[in-house]
This record gives sequence, structure tokens and C-alpha cells, in this order.
Amino acid sequence: MLVFDFRAIGNKLLENRKRIGLTQNEVAEKANLSDRTYADIERGCVNMRMETFLKICEVLCVTPDDILTNENRISENTKAELVEKFNHCTLTQQETAIKHLNIYLDSVR
Repeated sequence: MLVFDFRAIGNKLLENRKRIGLTQNEVAEKANLSDRTYADIERGCVNMRMETFLKICEVLCVTPDDILTNENRISENTKAELVEKFNHCTLTQQETAIKHLNIYLDSVR
């Protein structure tokens, strides 16, 4: 589902900025924005041009989809469980699993 709420977009930008350990000033500088403009974007107070949004995504090392969609992401525990199961498979089973995963991913793109 697409996110059209500027406040929700700002919150996602904030989360990702903190995740990579940048300050608002650092993001603003790397995205060629004023500190005030970037702070307003994170608060969801302003609309931004597409070029600005794409530059911020680049600075934060995220895709626009990461910010504009609300997809339920699996937890770290679920990921660890999946890796554990995969690691306990035989090489043939792993290769088959990867083939099936690739077929599935190709079908949903």
C-alpha cells in the first residue's frame, strides 16, 4: 500500500536517518538542502519535489519503495529462523529453494 501522508513519510525518513547514524544537518548537507527544509520534511510539514525525495533516499541508502510503501517486514527472529532452516538443508535442497525463490520473485515483479 502506498503512503501519501507526509508525516508518515517524514517518520520513515527519520527512522532510516537514525538507523545509519546521521544527523539532520548531515542529511541536509549531503542532499543540498537547508537544515530547516530537511527538518520540515522529516516533520511532514512540507511537500518536496521528486528530485529532492530521490536525493534524500540516496543519502539514506534506501529506495523510494522503502519510504513510500507500508509492507509488513518480517522480524529479525523470523529471518534468523529462515537462515537456520536453510543452513540445515542439503546443497541440493538449497539450490532447489533458491530456484523456487527466484521463480516466485520473478512472478511478482
